[in-house]
Amino acid sequence: MKTSRVLTAACAVAITLAAASGCSRESTDSGSGGESAGPTVAQGAADGVLVGADQPRSDSDFWSAYAGYLGPKAAQAGVKLENTSSDNDSNRLKSNVDTLLSKEVKALIIAPQDTAAAAPAIAAAKSANVPVVSVDTQPDSGGAYMVVRADNRAYGTNSCIYLGEKLGGAGKVVEFQGDLSSINGRDRSEAFASCMKSNYPGIKVIEIPTDWEGDRAASGLQDKLLTDPDINGIYMQAGGVFLQPTLALLKRENKLVPAGQNGHITIVSNDGIPAEFAAIEDGSIDATISQPADLYAQYATYYARAAADGKTFSPGPTDHNSMIIDTGINGMLEDQLPAPVVTLEGGGVGSLSTVPVTSSALWGNNSR
Repeated sequence: MKTSRVLTAACAVAITLAAASGCSRESTDSGSGGESAGPTVAQGAADGVLVGADQPRSDSDFWSAYAGYLGPKAAQAGVKLENTSSDNDSNRLKSNVDTLLSKEVKALIIAPQDTAAAAPAIAAAKSANVPVVSVDTQPDSGGAYMVVRADNRAYGTNSCIYLGEKLGGAGKVVEFQGDLSSINGRDRSEAFASCMKSNYPGIKVIEIPTDWEGDRAASGLQDKLLTDPDINGIYMQAGGVFLQPTLALLKRENKLVPAGQNGHITIVSNDGIPAEFAAIEDGSIDATISQPADLYAQYATYYARAAADGKTFSPGPTDHNSMIIDTGINGMLEDQLPAPVVTLEGGGVGSLSTVPVTSSALWGNNSR
């Protein structure tokens, strides 16, 4: 039974990748600007406003799903995409931005993974008077026309509350920290630590730095299971890269016990990919936070088109259930899109309101 659960989750990962590619089967030569092929992204509207779009990485189910949504959402926004892929390389991002600027794009969509190292790419766009929309990450130096993101501090806080309540405020929790050079890794880690210290002092948090690499997470967890065999919780800051290796390791160590049974390790993830939903349903993990890949694509292209058209925005509530905030970095704005906590049946957990994994409103169910 345990083996079938692991296989189900692992197969779901593969299905997710295939489905994400299937969302965007229209290939395009205009995607050849970057040195890395990356995920295939459709062109969008053939006669639309020309926008350069760099895909950040190809090793994550979440970003593969985002790539699949980007072309269709661009078509809806009247945007034609010129695509590149930087493959988690800041130098390549700068090179790709230079290439896109040479093609006279009217706006840029990027998702820098190292937010401190994004400055040269953004500076090049500014010199060319081309506005930049940053997806999922907030450039440390500012300079973006709009950041399209969810509240990543809430990811850490909500994951803390879920684990703290489910564990009764006691135990040992492993945290797979994202890259701390990234604002997302810092926000999630700092908020998780602060919440645990303030609200659940009886829980020992064991931090494992990963740089968003699944093998580092699994290796670190394997070591900690030797020194702390009574670990009863795990917080995965990115299910797209951590889910499969974590479940595989727990299975090998005979610690993949279904939810509701003695010995179960309570696991909260972040991303909202179909493989996580399958793992919630079979009891391998307990919850995830649905990072909105579809809305990221939709509003990245929306704001890119708005920027090209010269529109401006102000802090405050939007017409799409989000809040635009002033980041405090040189006037840079951020549209914080909703990211619900997902559990098997939904309902309240402490102060949290969660949605059921079967909800049709979740993008992760669109390709299942």
